[in-house]
Amino acid sequence: MLTGKAQYLEVHLPSPTTVSFAVATRRQDTSKLRSRLLISLRHACRIMLVYYTFLANLAKAQRTFSFSVLHSYVDFCLKFTLGSSLVKLVAERLEWWMLVPLSLLVVYLCLRRDYVEESLLVLQSLGIQTSTSSPYFFAGPTTTFIPTTQIQDIVIHEAFKGLGVRFYLAVIVEGATEVVVVFPNLLPRREILEEVWRGARKCLYSGIR
Repeated sequence: MLTGKAQYLEVHLPSPTTVSFAVATRRQDTSKLRSRLLISLRHACRIMLVYYTFLANLAKAQRTFSFSVLHSYVDFCLKFTLGSSLVKLVAERLEWWMLVPLSLLVVYLCLRRDYVEESLLVLQSLGIQTSTSSPYFFAGPTTTFIPTTQIQDIVIHEAFKGLGVRFYLAVIVEGATEVVVVFPNLLPRREILEEVWRGARKCLYSGIR
């Protein structure tokens, strides 16, 4: 549950009978080209950091084990790698009990997303689909589709958390013992929920236009 971070709502109308609401803990750049360049740069930095971490472990193994194939492979990689002297220094100075945990931590941080995004897609006469992004880059989002025939209502509920009250958007599904919570991890503030609630009901029951 990430209620302390800043949250941003984006609404898209791909067709007269479809509306998409996305809530994220990062703001999308107004310039699509700039946004794509920044995202590509961040991904490239993550990949390079994982590569250097992997190479440092190989260089450490090269100093520990006497396999000719391993020595040839590591020498070949270091030959075409910028900063190879730093990689060798790390492999020389750090013991295995330090290098392995640090490597695992670096890989974990590089593979983990630094933002959360959850969305609600409303398809008139078909149903709604909720989606939550995975905390890791290599995994896809978790999605749930609810047909219109099973939707009884879309409501805003309130629940107590400690001494405070939290509002959440929920879908009442026919035959289900529990409601389906929309944006379950982010739990956006009430103003965002009200905007999504109005737009979702308008599209689902009466059309956007």
